[in-house]
Amino acid sequence: MVFTCVRTCTNTNKDQKMYSFPKELEVCGAHFDSSCMFEHFIIDIGSTSKEGSKKVTVEDFSPIPVEGVGITDFPVTVYDETVIETQSYIAAYLAKHILKIVKGYELHYKEIAKVYQHFENSVGKRHASQALETAYVPSAVEGNNVNNNYFYTKRKPGRQFTMLLPPPNVTGSLHLGHALAVTIQDVLVRWNRMQGVETLWVPGIDHAGIATQLVVEKKIWKERKQTKQDLGRKQFLQEIMKWKDEKANTIGQQLKQMGASLDWSKQIFTMDPAQSYAVTEAFIKLFDCGLIYRSDYLVNWSCALGTAISDIEVQHLKVSELTAVSVPGYETPVKFGVLTKFAYKLCESDREIVVATTRPETILGDTAIAVHPNDERYTSFIGQTCWHPFRNEKISIICDEMVDPDFGTGAVKVTPAHDHIDFEIGKRHGLNLLQVIDEKGHITFTQFKDMPRFDARDVIVNELHRLKLLRGQQDHEMVIPICSRSKDVVEFLLKPQWFVKCTNMAEKALNAVKDGSLEIEPKNFAQDWNNWLENIRDWCISRQLWWGHRIPVYCCRIDGEKSACYVAASSLEAAKIKAAQKLDCEVERIIAVQDEDVLDTWFSSALLPFSAFGWPKETDLNQFYPLSLMETGHDILFFWVARMVMLGIQLTGKLPFSKVLLHGIIRDGEGRKMSKSLGNVIAPEDVILGRSLQELETNLEQNYNMGILTKEELAKALQSQRKMFPEGIPDCGLDALRFTLCSHNIKNHYINFDVQECKINKFFGNKIWQATKFTNKWIDSVNKTHSVEKTEYKSLTKIDKWMLSRISFMVEVVNQNMKKYDFHIVTNALKNCLYYEFCDIYLEATKRGLQLGTSSRARNHCWVLSTCLDVGLRCLSPFAPNLSIHLHERLFKCLLPERQLDFPEFLPLRDTALETEINQMMELVVSIRRLKRMFNITAKNKARVILVTPSSQFLDLIEVIEDLAGCDKIIVQDQIESVDVIESVSYKVGGVTVHLLISPELRHSFGVNLQHLEKKRIKLVANLDKIKKMVSTDGYKLNATIKTQENNQKKMKTLEEDIARIMLMKELSKTICLK
Repeated sequence: MVFTCVRTCTNTNKDQKMYSFPKELEVCGAHFDSSCMFEHFIIDIGSTSKEGSKKVTVEDFSPIPVEGVGITDFPVTVYDETVIETQSYIAAYLAKHILKIVKGYELHYKEIAKVYQHFENSVGKRHASQALETAYVPSAVEGNNVNNNYFYTKRKPGRQFTMLLPPPNVTGSLHLGHALAVTIQDVLVRWNRMQGVETLWVPGIDHAGIATQLVVEKKIWKERKQTKQDLGRKQFLQEIMKWKDEKANTIGQQLKQMGASLDWSKQIFTMDPAQSYAVTEAFIKLFDCGLIYRSDYLVNWSCALGTAISDIEVQHLKVSELTAVSVPGYETPVKFGVLTKFAYKLCESDREIVVATTRPETILGDTAIAVHPNDERYTSFIGQTCWHPFRNEKISIICDEMVDPDFGTGAVKVTPAHDHIDFEIGKRHGLNLLQVIDEKGHITFTQFKDMPRFDARDVIVNELHRLKLLRGQQDHEMVIPICSRSKDVVEFLLKPQWFVKCTNMAEKALNAVKDGSLEIEPKNFAQDWNNWLENIRDWCISRQLWWGHRIPVYCCRIDGEKSACYVAASSLEAAKIKAAQKLDCEVERIIAVQDEDVLDTWFSSALLPFSAFGWPKETDLNQFYPLSLMETGHDILFFWVARMVMLGIQLTGKLPFSKVLLHGIIRDGEGRKMSKSLGNVIAPEDVILGRSLQELETNLEQNYNMGILTKEELAKALQSQRKMFPEGIPDCGLDALRFTLCSHNIKNHYINFDVQECKINKFFGNKIWQATKFTNKWIDSVNKTHSVEKTEYKSLTKIDKWMLSRISFMVEVVNQNMKKYDFHIVTNALKNCLYYEFCDIYLEATKRGLQLGTSSRARNHCWVLSTCLDVGLRCLSPFAPNLSIHLHERLFKCLLPERQLDFPEFLPLRDTALETEINQMMELVVSIRRLKRMFNITAKNKARVILVTPSSQFLDLIEVIEDLAGCDKIIVQDQIESVDVIESVSYKVGGVTVHLLISPELRHSFGVNLQHLEKKRIKLVANLDKIKKMVSTDGYKLNATIKTQENNQKKMKTLEEDIARIMLMKELSKTICLK
């Protein structure tokens, strides 16, 4: 016989190929034409042979379980490869069924089998009907082969969603904090795309000036014992570029591994040519309109970094008493929280005035003593002079209203060059600005010259004591300014710096929130926004670094003259032209020198919402700017978000975005900040792929070898890691990680991450996997005898309708809370519906009906199973894309005219009255299960139950109750015989009395067990009282970690439940004859 693939085209239009399906198939030869093997067309079989022929018609085949395709659906219009591939599958499917028909023809069977096997190998393995593996293995599902554009719908004109990924610093690899941001944003992008919204999500990398230079300096010193000065600026920058290339590649791979559906064609680096051009132009525009200026001002100086830092890069450590604090560069901790009192001797008398300070090392820079003008204690001192104990100079006693009479003695030393308040006092009174601490944190003159500032502190106090000027020391509350990057104590130094005037721009940013044009979520951060912007100071944007955007400012002067001016320009030549116009001379006479400093990293980052789209050119600016949303951590609300808003309005005339979504900060399971020195920093890939303890320790040792960790920090981190992960970190997969991160309220201030939660959510994934296998198996089985197709709602059973009602409710909850960014409510709804209601209740309730494969009940169950999985997987897909796509592609979908790939928005199948009824039924089920556990009734005991109720409510649900409660027989009666009362235990559930029949042996065993239960109850009560007493103490909430508090709450809840269970068992014993 002849077996050929015949292409029959009835339409010559090249864009639309029509394929007709023959109404009759004839098997009668033993030849296969392989030339058409990979053509995606329908099989036509025909010819004659000596053995005769067998006529095969469409009635010999059951409908084909491929979306939207049935035997009688042809001719079909082919628009894309998906449908073409589907036709190839039809050919394979037909061949498979032909095998069954011609099995009696032994001579020809093997030839036809070869045909089917070839189709199965070439197409079937990739098709949606592919059998699923035994269990869910994330590593086998996730990877580069996942089609991230699988779930989509036709784009709706006019709808657009644009977002910018906060660019990770090129200092190293990504951690869980980044994973949280990436997951939140990817969820939003996928959700919008599934609604037909055009999406654009821009990736990028930040050069991170201070942080990157610091880490590379440490690395070079650790490896070669060289400083950046040893290498020189050019070679050092080459070393940083090597670091940047390596880390940028790592970060890119991590982002792809995390499933981020970014538009990589738009990727940016904050120091690439386009961004550098935008930074230069922005600076020039701000400079030329008078918003950037140069001034000698007190700046926050990090001696460890050797650069100025902005106000919001300063952390404030509050201490209330003598406290030892570790400071970089000092072998022993430095003491803070001490108020030192000492005397200044008056020049013209024997009197003295006692002042108090928390910083004795700055006494060397005192240029006055100040008192409040209304403080009567010092009225006679105002205008007098005192001898400085170390400089042998006279300093004046002045009055100023900024002095707090209640601080210390009411008289304060004034050090204008090292304190902000003193600086303002000094300006008002024309005091000398005497800087006594240099950029390295060393004393600059007197007998203490070159001494480290905190070493000099102790020496100066001892010297005051020797001079008999010390008047005492005491504990004192104070705030220590700490550099957030180096952990050094910030020194306030007088330096010429570049500043951005912020007052007017801050006012516009304030008004944007007040008038509602800019929305901040969570809303409580709007008050923080107002507080910060209302008290904003000018922004210091110059940094004394080598890595970064060099400030495009030139100091220009006429050759031979001393007077100079500053101009902002894009090049040396442009600077000379500007300066020549400003100084009114020829360009050739101008000498111009560019400023050595670089710009604060946040300056370039603040331009990204518009520079990413080509600003100041209008490449993509009009199409994609402003952004739809700015999503980021609340910790950089002022570092980044406020500055984006200020510069966006100033430079483009528009808000850079209309909505800000702030997420919390990731902490470990115990509520501790994640830190390399604590060993609790977890990389996303650690959770996705799993890590042994040895691999985790190796990573810490690599950080030590690179100079990131000290020897002491390494030892501490190793100890902590061994305690947290004694068995390492289990492999949980990407989807479990994403789902876990979104299971927390992302708007909380802190988000505690526990690896065990990821492990549990991996099990959730396996539950959905098994449910899909179950559904496919039964659809395939039922479909062999009866066509599984969409059915009428009225023909469904109550449990079918209940499941459709619950999936409808899930869709409603999901959509409501996706719009509010309450992902924890969404994931909880998904888990509750798919895991508990669908898998644990509905799926179990269908097994009896499915086994009756010839019934309409089985077909209806198949339709509901398929529909719920289809809807559930589409709702789940933004959170667990890999699993959802993998299962949805393989889900039998022969029940709808076409496969739906959009996000479900509404299902009109809610029935609240039915839900109430099933809830009451489940109360019965739970009660029966509980009674069975208490009396140790297993499957071999064949549990029997009598439900006593005058109502007929549960009569049509008896089989479901039997299956879910694991009972052999359940009877509904309006009363019960006395003999059944004696042999049963009873429990009241609403209007129903449950009687569980118990054998004499089990009743006796229960009676013996009761004697032990009372002893156990007494022990449980004692343990509960002990914990309650502990948690009620005054210092418990202050001293106990969040994890400890949570664990104790769980312990109390478990103990209370155990005690209640024992009390219930004692009550039940009264309803049963134990003899």
